Amino acid sequence: MTSRTLVMLILVITYSIVVKGSNGHPCSSTFFSALIQLIPCRASVVPFSSVPPSEACCASIKALGQPCLCVLINGPPISGVDRSMAVQLPDKCTANFEQCKNRPLF
Repeated sequence: MTSRTLVMLILVITYSIVVKGSNGHPCSSTFFSALIQLIPCRASVVPFSSVPPSEACCASIKALGQPCLCVLINGPPISGVDRSMAVQLPDKCTANFEQCKNRPLF
């Protein structure tokens, strides 16, 4: 495991603990598992990628659902993920989701 991967896992676990404590969102206890579920989409959301989402990625997006995807998109920065590309995944996968209400990234 590289140090970059380890740092990313620590950030995700820390955030999932914080989010889990805040009730009221349908994905509050599944942030980490939602992130894991989107691993097939990694090649499509790295900065400057021209790789279209795979069938496995689109299946994951549709299974995850819009509320959980928005938690990931609006959550803490994820190393190696371009949020603007991640926001486009539902459209590219014909998932027919409402747009996420983006919070400022800074």
